[in-house]
Amino acid sequence: MVDAYISNVPAIAALFEFSVDAIALSPTLGIVHRLITAVSTIPDAQAWLYSAALVLIYALISLPIGFKLGFLKLDVETSWQIIVGVMARCLLSPAISEELFFRILLLPHPTENATPATLWLWGCISLVMFIIYHPLNAVTFYPDGLQTFFNPIFLFLAALLGVICTLAYFQSGSLWMPVAIHWLIVVGWLLLLGGYKKLNP
Repeated sequence: MVDAYISNVPAIAALFEFSVDAIALSPTLGIVHRLITAVSTIPDAQAWLYSAALVLIYALISLPIGFKLGFLKLDVETSWQIIVGVMARCLLSPAISEELFFRILLLPHPTENATPATLWLWGCISLVMFIIYHPLNAVTFYPDGLQTFFNPIFLFLAALLGVICTLAYFQSGSLWMPVAIHWLIVVGWLLLLGGYKKLNP
């Protein structure tokens, strides 16, 4: 019986390999696998350091431009209700919801071993959709954000955010790195740099 099992090992291995290939070739199953992998990947120390460097680069670019052109101003929210509400809501949306769609579902996971050309292509598609989404959201669901979401400076800063979130995802393979970056930057803008009043006139 053991000999019979051993003789079937190559056939079992071939069947397993075929099943894995079938999952990769099936769009629905491939997306589910990508989602599960991204959610279950825990960022390591290198991923946190890399993401911290990306946030620093973002700050060095966005703060001078935002202050110089009058889009950003130091305006600290002091109401605990507003602070807690913003921090909680921003974790779900935009951080988790937008990163799930614009990064995880659209971009190849690092374990998929996509070619650089494929990464560039889907990275650009994701970025364009991410930028367009904001004014479209204002027109359809959030009219209070109309003036802000059509502002060229806001769109530039959103594009820069999309770029660093994409880089963090490609480096870490984890949903949680771009979520942390997205949450931190949006919360910082809303609570410290006048964003809350812009979106709640």
